[in-house]
Amino acid sequence: MRNFLSQKALQIKPSGIRKFFDIVSEMKDAISLGVGEPDFDTPWHIRDEGIYAFERGKTFYTSNAGLKDLRCEISNYIKKDQGVVYNPDNEILVTVGGSEAIDIGLRAVINPGDEVIIPQPSYVSYEPCAILADAVPVIVNLKAENEFRLTAEELSNAITDKTKVLVLPYPNNPTGAIMEREDLEAIAKVIIEKDILVMSDEIYSALTYKGKHVSIVSLPEMKERTILINGFSKAYAMTGWRLGYACGPKEIIKQMTKIHQFAIMCAPTTSQYAAIEALKNGDADVLEMRQAYNQRRRYLIDAFKKMGLECFEPYGAFYVFPSIKEFGMTSEEFATKFLTEEKVAVVPGTAFGECGEGYLRISYAYSLETLKIAIKRLENFISRLRNNK
Repeated sequence: MRNFLSQKALQIKPSGIRKFFDIVSEMKDAISLGVGEPDFDTPWHIRDEGIYAFERGKTFYTSNAGLKDLRCEISNYIKKDQGVVYNPDNEILVTVGGSEAIDIGLRAVINPGDEVIIPQPSYVSYEPCAILADAVPVIVNLKAENEFRLTAEELSNAITDKTKVLVLPYPNNPTGAIMEREDLEAIAKVIIEKDILVMSDEIYSALTYKGKHVSIVSLPEMKERTILINGFSKAYAMTGWRLGYACGPKEIIKQMTKIHQFAIMCAPTTSQYAAIEALKNGDADVLEMRQAYNQRRRYLIDAFKKMGLECFEPYGAFYVFPSIKEFGMTSEEFATKFLTEEKVAVVPGTAFGECGEGYLRISYAYSLETLKIAIKRLENFISRLRNNK
């Protein structure tokens, strides 16, 4: 029998995140700090709206672009948050999570051989989605000494005459790094000069702990050359509702909507009704969760300092990215040994790119009580490693 498998699919590696999650799920008394999922339940008023929509029989297809009311609320939210206006009729598309928006956004703009610049460490989907879109991924290795921010020099050095898209993944998963206004202004000059498109993934924008999140679309001349991606999973603890959105130039959104139409049809209807409620009345919920995450963030940074574990201070998302280079082990070896000996799962930094070697991603989307137990186990583990040197 002939080999029916796609060579393109075969060359894509499985996600490095799931391996440790699958192991810990079968390990008694184990703690997982590996999954980027809020430990909060979706707020009741948002759940109620989804239930109410279901009870009223609102289970039909929506328009391909999503409910008009939801697109209007998204437009209102961005205007209030960033001072940028998107037309809900042709500049906004509701998607099945932010991940679908990344996939179809790249497919809508890429021609075979176009280059996509991807700063790493970063979310695991960017590189595979670029490959599936027939793009050539160009990896920029971010540096801890720059707090894992993308610099204008790094961007400029990566651009060629084949560059089409820059993926801008901030606030960043896995590092927790952010880009402030001056950082964005510096790279915006390069983007405009070189005439490239930006895919700005801002799924963690509501979880910023140093001032207010600044979107690159708010800078002059950047709205028209940016696909803005966001969603409801992280800010509103709505991961399983599978709802995101993309905003951008109408010509690009039109093509994204066409791909979405044939691949998906529309995002889940009850989720869309719940999302309207989230945007209208969810600000207090976001504030409460952000304050809780910030408390956990500060606890972890302080704990790392006390145990002498090097870690730059992250100001976004709900991850820390400590260095374990002093122990002379690969990230995979460290994470495996830590899980085996102390029953705590963390994710090797290499799951997010080769430059993640020597780091771990630790999620603090868990209760403070759970984090304290896990950190005590980490302290014991590190103490043994140092004593055995």
